[in-house]
Amino acid sequence: MKLTRYTDFGIRILMYVAMQPEREVLFRISEVTEVFELSSNHVAKIIHHLGKLGYIQTIRGKSGGFKLAVEASEINLGTLVGQLENSLAPIDCNEPRCRFTSACAFKGILGKALAAYMAVLAQYTLADIVANKEELISTLSDLSIPVLEVA
Repeated sequence: MKLTRYTDFGIRILMYVAMQPEREVLFRISEVTEVFELSSNHVAKIIHHLGKLGYIQTIRGKSGGFKLAVEASEINLGTLVGQLENSLAPIDCNEPRCRFTSACAFKGILGKALAAYMAVLAQYTLADIVANKEELISTLSDLSIPVLEVA
């Protein structure tokens, strides 16, 4: 059960924003691209998607940017992963076509494993994974982003 890079980066972006809830300055795509060394096009697509899902509020214009639209404690990780992943199917029995599909027990076992995986994720929120925000911020100490300060 491996997450796509898209989902991974979406979670990292939300973590970055959630660990600075008291920040008054809006987050910028350029800042996120610097922190995570990602392309601005990729980050823009993820931010847009997170906005459409209601997790991020985007503000257009010269002094625009983005911020969390909801509290981190309201963002369930199971729901988030389910929304960001195109497919959570652990295997594709049709490509290439598997001759065992009609009698295979493995697909059912993987289905149960996926359900357990998602059930564990559903027990946590974004707030849970940024609860150690001082440690998270200290991992970014080599960056020259002035808004990163431990409260």
